[in-house]
Amino acid sequence: MSLSLEGIGAVLKSEDDYTSVVRLVPAGPADKSGDVHPADKIISVGQGETGALIDVVGWRLDDVVELIRGPKDSTVRLEVIPAAAEDDSSKVVQITRNTVQLEEQAAQAKLLTINQGGPDYRIGVIDIPTFYVDFAASQQGDPNFRSTTRDVRNLIADLEEEGIHGLIIDLRDNGGGSLQEADTMTGLFIKSGPTVQVKSARRRPSVYSDTDDQVAYDGPMAVMVNRLSASASEIFAGAMQDYGRALILGSQTFGKGTVQTLIPLNRGQLKITAAKFYRVSGQSTQHQGILPDVGFPDLYDAKKIGESSLDDAMPWDMIQPAVYDESAQFEPFLIELNKRHQARVEANPDFNYYRALVDKGRENSLRTHISLNESTRIEEKSKEDAWRLQIENDLRIAKDKPAAESLDQLEEFEEAEGKSETPDAHGGTVAQDDSSEDADTSANADVIADVKDDAMIEEAGQILLDLIGLSLQVAQIEAVQDTPAVTDTDANVPGQATVRTDG
Repeated sequence: MSLSLEGIGAVLKSEDDYTSVVRLVPAGPADKSGDVHPADKIISVGQGETGALIDVVGWRLDDVVELIRGPKDSTVRLEVIPAAAEDDSSKVVQITRNTVQLEEQAAQAKLLTINQGGPDYRIGVIDIPTFYVDFAASQQGDPNFRSTTRDVRNLIADLEEEGIHGLIIDLRDNGGGSLQEADTMTGLFIKSGPTVQVKSARRRPSVYSDTDDQVAYDGPMAVMVNRLSASASEIFAGAMQDYGRALILGSQTFGKGTVQTLIPLNRGQLKITAAKFYRVSGQSTQHQGILPDVGFPDLYDAKKIGESSLDDAMPWDMIQPAVYDESAQFEPFLIELNKRHQARVEANPDFNYYRALVDKGRENSLRTHISLNESTRIEEKSKEDAWRLQIENDLRIAKDKPAAESLDQLEEFEEAEGKSETPDAHGGTVAQDDSSEDADTSANADVIADVKDDAMIEEAGQILLDLIGLSLQVAQIEAVQDTPAVTDTDANVPGQATVRTDG
């Protein structure tokens, strides 16, 4: 939560029962060792210089990460199959854990420019990878302590200087963090009112509230989420949805709605679930998570990831709602927004690519048997490779890029183009031991970068402009007496279309 942690500095993903390295944090322990590289497969983990190596093939990704993480100056041993190995021969790598700075985990601002056949519209995008706060600096009275809320407030001011027409808060892959920050960041977008409820067994709920009557941004908003948006992300997104303050776009979130506490024992500690989070509407975020207003393809397998995938997960339930302002709601627009969204993405090459990945993931998740016959497995692998090459080339051709003749050539093309990691076609998932991105667009950057090659963000911007256009139509209709039930949108209004006002 303080933008640093102790570990080896590697981003990991799960694929075909293996945990593999996606990338290394520059200057982190794994990077400095020179013995671990992207695409290496981790097959066992041992603690210290002599601890037994534990086979982790087939383990859940978060369980593997828990083994690899540890305190500074401690040692972890990894048995890896190098990506460059011609066979499945492995080697054991010893790494001394250290503090890894996660500056790239700070909130970042970008600009999205959209043209719908008229003037250009600028949408501000704030990517929040986690809800962080420097508790130590805050407790010491440092007036400049770092936090998500402070950084987001500053980024909003920077984006408004750019003349934005709307704002997108990107919480995709945000696993949560500080409850305090979810609470205070909600206060940036509402004048005052409750933000979240926390209820223990046999006790009345505790209600967190914003009371400062100040709003950092009151314009049109959307919040993007996916299956890896959890805990504090769900609290913020749920509050924005309940208040009708922002459209929720993406896929169903993780469903982490429980509160844990530690009880000291003579030897060790006991962690128990002591309370649950509830939205101001009274709905739990547990198990069900947050359901989007407009759905995007879900690139993660909900049967493997999320609270509902865990054994004995606590169920979703409701309590009494808090008293809050429900006047601003988007229900009248949702049918039209979804209709326009579906029309746009029907032939969108990126969304076709996403849907192909989703369908393949579902197909693989239904497999219950794997052949042990070598020739059969080789044939299956060849078919998988041919399928992957085909969908990648379909996307490349649609974007006027040269088609690759093999997966090796595809990898060379992507390295030359600086392409980031694509979603895993086999239902694999990405999770972080530590994380690294290009830090040029961090909260301290002088220049706000443009959004590039992110189809979901671009579609979110289109949906937000649709909402702005529909809202303007309704406002115009309400301002004029005896307006007919059907009206046409002005050509200069984003999201132009004919809209009925009779519901």
